[in-house]
Amino acid sequence: MAKIKTASESLTIMTNIVLPNETNSLRNLFGGELLAKMDRCASISAARHCERRVVTASVNHVSFNHPIPEGGVVVLESKVSRAFSTSMEVYVDVWSDDPINQKKIHTNSGIYTFVAVDEFNRPIPIPDMIPETEEEKERYAAAFRRKELSLILSGRMKPLESVELKKLFQEPQEPQPSKKDKK
Repeated sequence: MAKIKTASESLTIMTNIVLPNETNSLRNLFGGELLAKMDRCASISAARHCERRVVTASVNHVSFNHPIPEGGVVVLESKVSRAFSTSMEVYVDVWSDDPINQKKIHTNSGIYTFVAVDEFNRPIPIPDMIPETEEEKERYAAAFRRKELSLILSGRMKPLESVELKKLFQEPQEPQPSKKDKK
């Protein structure tokens, strides 16, 4: 897989109105409905990146910061934050959009992992991804730390084998004087 893609090539934007059958007893978008919408949006981004069928491997993080009311407009934006050998992390941002008052509020975010699969549902290699914007670069770097943490928590990596996570917890080393400085 020689082709390298940008994060923006996987950008997916979905816009929906919150209908009464999608709400909870408080008349806000039900969390499970939002998770399904986020998964759909993220899966499109993942498929765009690798141009293959994809399956959801994990939902790594979802935050519910603000409710989205019945009748409200919900906008989901997703794109690949990092590609690994056969898997990719997809970041989803959710917005409540009030077109009448022209207010847009970031309500939720989530991080999903997808795996590209062949016709036998076996993982297959995917293109690498290069971040361009500052936000993409931050998410790209953080994705590697999250992958290491996931591998450690699942027992597939020992904590001492970590590269990026160790850097977060190591004491800064004082520079050692060179031989020139000692003279």
